[in-house]
Amino acid sequence: MQQILECVPNFSEGRDLTIISKITAAIERVEGVVLLHVDSGYAANRTVVTFAGPPDLVVEAAFQAIKCASDLIDMRQHQGEHPRIGATDVCPLVPISGITIEETVEYARALARRVGTELSIPIYCYESAAFSDHKKSLANCRSGEYEGLATKLKLNEWQPDFGPSKLNIKSGLTIIGARNLLIAYNINLNTSSVELANAIANQVRESGYLKRVGDPIHGPLDLDKSGNPIRIPGSLKGVRAIGWFIEEYGLAQVSTNLLDFKTTKLHQLFEEVDRCAKEKGVAVTGSELIGLIPLDALLEAGTYFRQKQNLPIPCSEELLIESAIQFLGLAELKPFDPDQRIIEKVLQKKAR
Repeated sequence: MQQILECVPNFSEGRDLTIISKITAAIERVEGVVLLHVDSGYAANRTVVTFAGPPDLVVEAAFQAIKCASDLIDMRQHQGEHPRIGATDVCPLVPISGITIEETVEYARALARRVGTELSIPIYCYESAAFSDHKKSLANCRSGEYEGLATKLKLNEWQPDFGPSKLNIKSGLTIIGARNLLIAYNINLNTSSVELANAIANQVRESGYLKRVGDPIHGPLDLDKSGNPIRIPGSLKGVRAIGWFIEEYGLAQVSTNLLDFKTTKLHQLFEEVDRCAKEKGVAVTGSELIGLIPLDALLEAGTYFRQKQNLPIPCSEELLIESAIQFLGLAELKPFDPDQRIIEKVLQKKAR
């Protein structure tokens, strides 16, 4: 079986199409690598790129993209809604076929070493490639963002895994790792309130939220007998979530990462956010996929919603996909083309 590795780097630029096109061109110049998708967000000022191919070639393309981004993006000028810490903010490698997560870790660390050495960018290794437990979490690695990085790099526990121990003032820091397939998925609310969106995110994400006395948002932290804050776990396993306001759409979203769509289904996430939103007097109006999605996730969602509506099953794959798009509201903000957003369909199309 041919080894196929996917790479999903996130770049801190979502507005200047010239810069984005130069970064993707650097990827496409590596023969044998297939550019699968480019997803730019103006408010987030961030672009998520997806490409795949044989592991050695994917690692080379990732390096060239990070190098290009370091030349073109100046973090001193960057502003956006999405948390970020570097020009190439995060660069995960994802095993697709014929390769284990353990092998992927070795490729990720080799890429991290090269970027740190040749480009003088500090590197944290995260998820399965992490060298220490506190760096496994992307949120932990990114905490403080670019503005707090100079101070963070002075702390012993936050020394880079590769690269210089001082701030690269232009490029910031890059987080490189190995992880299993993740679905980046935002759920739209009929409100502009970031507080409400965050309150919903707190309820559904696995890590939950810190309990407060009185006002659940502004009240003082509730402490246990030892004086430690009490944490209430969220309702969904393998889900990370935050709330934010997207100016270009004029609405708040619950922005999520679904780490394992086999444990928590896409439709379960949508339904749980919808339930929590209704409890707070707001409504879910649709959702937005960032990047690509595996076919099974949409087929399962389509089956669930058709059963819920007492619509006939079995039916064709195309009808299940259409049902998922309709009930999840995936085309609310912009058109949703399954041939360009489903991993298996994009790979088939590119292979022709």
